Amino acid sequence: LNPLFQAMESEVSAAFDSGEPEDILSRAFKLTVTREDICTLQPRGWLNDRIMNFYMGLLVERSKKEGYPAVYAFNTFFYSKLSSASHKGVKKWTKGVDIFEHDVILVPIHLRIHWTLLVIDLREKAIKYFDSLGQKGDHICKTVLKYLEEESREKRNIELTASEWTLHSMGTEEIPQQNNGSDCGVFVCKFADFISRDKPIIFTTEHMPYFRRKMVWEIIHQQLL
Repeated sequence: LNPLFQAMESEVSAAFDSGEPEDILSRAFKLTVTREDICTLQPRGWLNDRIMNFYMGLLVERSKKEGYPAVYAFNTFFYSKLSSASHKGVKKWTKGVDIFEHDVILVPIHLRIHWTLLVIDLREKAIKYFDSLGQKGDHICKTVLKYLEEESREKRNIELTASEWTLHSMGTEEIPQQNNGSDCGVFVCKFADFISRDKPIIFTTEHMPYFRRKMVWEIIHQQLL
């Protein structure tokens, strides 16, 4: 083990093991992450909204660098609000932002006891749904396409042509699948990580323990490795 890795390991262990649950370990993107939040990244922990949203913030931040696609991420409450209140319920969420100026839009989705990810690729006019339990999300893709149509009409006065768009729920043979009931949040974060670098998704469920520890370090240091 190289010294850098050992230093990171001891930092991650300390984040889990010392101090009080309410200790603030990181603060950015108008979010504060406490030790209690960080502890959801322990083995078999179930990632909470704060960890998910913070990580999406890190991905957006990285996308501002040279050579990365321009990424916009909605927060984890967006889709549930959209599905219950349609476009008018969320139109203020993009005040001062033209989402259509981006290459990739990430929509982390909270389905009661499961995390999934919807990705809008504006370059390809494609909406893809990623579920590490292999469930289809065709209705979710349609809901989001309708949102895009209304957002485009209202914010840019441009009509989207729905027939030009492809909607696709990724199959179990296309993306890695979880083998437990707790890793869905980590899968969503890593799907988003690879997609926001235009990289093929080559990780497997075996990588999850490593990804969890890596994410602790990245969140505390507000820096993606």
